[in-house]
Amino acid sequence: MRDLFLAGFLAFFLAMGLRRPFLWVLAYLYIDIVAPQKIAFGFLTSIPVSLIVFVMAVVGWLFFDNKEGTRLSLRQGLILTLLVYCFATTMNAAFPTYAAAKWDWVWKSLVFAAFLPLTLRTHLRLESAALVMVLSAAAIIINGAIKTLAGGGGYGTLKFLVNDNTGLYEGSTLACVAIAIIPLVLWLSKYGTIIPASKQTRMFAYALVFSALLIPVGTEARTGLLCMGLLAVLMLRSVKYRFVYVGLIGLGAFLATTVLPNSFSNRMNTIQNNQSDQSASTRLAVWGWTIGYAAENPFGGGFDSYRGNRLLITTTDADNSGNTVVVRKDKVEDNGRAFHSAYFEMLGEQGWPGLLLWLTLQLTGILQLEGVQRRLRRSEHPSDKRDAALALALQQGHFIYLLGAAFVGIAYQPFVYMLIGLQIGLVQIVRRRNAAQDAPGGGRRMVVPGAVSPVQPPAGGHGVTPMGMA
Repeated sequence: MRDLFLAGFLAFFLAMGLRRPFLWVLAYLYIDIVAPQKIAFGFLTSIPVSLIVFVMAVVGWLFFDNKEGTRLSLRQGLILTLLVYCFATTMNAAFPTYAAAKWDWVWKSLVFAAFLPLTLRTHLRLESAALVMVLSAAAIIINGAIKTLAGGGGYGTLKFLVNDNTGLYEGSTLACVAIAIIPLVLWLSKYGTIIPASKQTRMFAYALVFSALLIPVGTEARTGLLCMGLLAVLMLRSVKYRFVYVGLIGLGAFLATTVLPNSFSNRMNTIQNNQSDQSASTRLAVWGWTIGYAAENPFGGGFDSYRGNRLLITTTDADNSGNTVVVRKDKVEDNGRAFHSAYFEMLGEQGWPGLLLWLTLQLTGILQLEGVQRRLRRSEHPSDKRDAALALALQQGHFIYLLGAAFVGIAYQPFVYMLIGLQIGLVQIVRRRNAAQDAPGGGRRMVVPGAVSPVQPPAGGHGVTPMGMA
């Protein structure tokens, strides 16, 4: 029954794309995030659904889409350059078989990230992609939140829609992404036109935010707790009553400590006392090894080069017995430990040139989104305020990713590259609009009292019509 439902849903989604090929792009977003072929038990598991829809999305854009004004941006060029560089290191990888297996999904992540902005020519398309991404991730997040409330959480034990440990189904990765999309969820609830703002929309958005905050608790991912703290700080920029906000955050943190399980508190304590935790000590040892490896291999060792590491880890634990403190040190030998950091993942696999390309891709996005906000900050036009708010939401999410990436190997995480695609699409839309306004005879927009915003539905309406996707 599950296979029939999933197959019927996908068939309907793809059939709708025959009239609106852009829907194939949205279908790929859904498939790559939720991975319904993993949820299924029957024939869907043997069909390369992701690759098929990926090809359909590209073919639909090549032959049926309007490409007027389309051009590659700097960040798309950086993505394609990184793609070529990764291919070169894969051909000379230290572990060819493992490198080839990782390349099979990394190239799709990078190619689609460069391709996605080409299809996001309008605000409606941009919002559609953001909405599908959020709702697709929500399917996993809500499932995890329900299981957490039911007492099914725990480090490495919380299972989501499927018993899998890849993509967004990996606990630490989902914890980071769940917190990173909270600003985007709030933006959709306030400025959305496909599902217009309403009491029901806000209630669902708040419930989804609460579910996202439960994911770090259910997974007991230390990365998630750090991301939550950063989000609380970042939102100070946009909240109206900051002292009230800080007070509520403090109250919420105090109340949370009274209801959180002891296993969560004990694991979070290892953030400070990392020497007593073998997992944290292993990360530090791997990072030290990676720096030495990059010194000998400045161009990296290709995907999964971490398999060559050999580590000697020393853990320290203090046992308080009355007035006596007994310090115990243990030495553990280990090998083939993963990088546990996107930064060291890039350094070990792609060397210094790859790390520089990757960091440039991230930092240029932060700067471009800041530029959009500064450009539109003083405008009172509803469309400008909407775009400025979206730029802030995407920037906040990206900052959270960059923090989470310090402790999780998500340098090529497809969902994050989709968010980068949204960023590029937004920047290009704003630039095209500003270029048209600044051109001779273009004029600046004026807000006419009583006029209907081009991005807001009239009273009693139902949002922007699907024709905007043409």
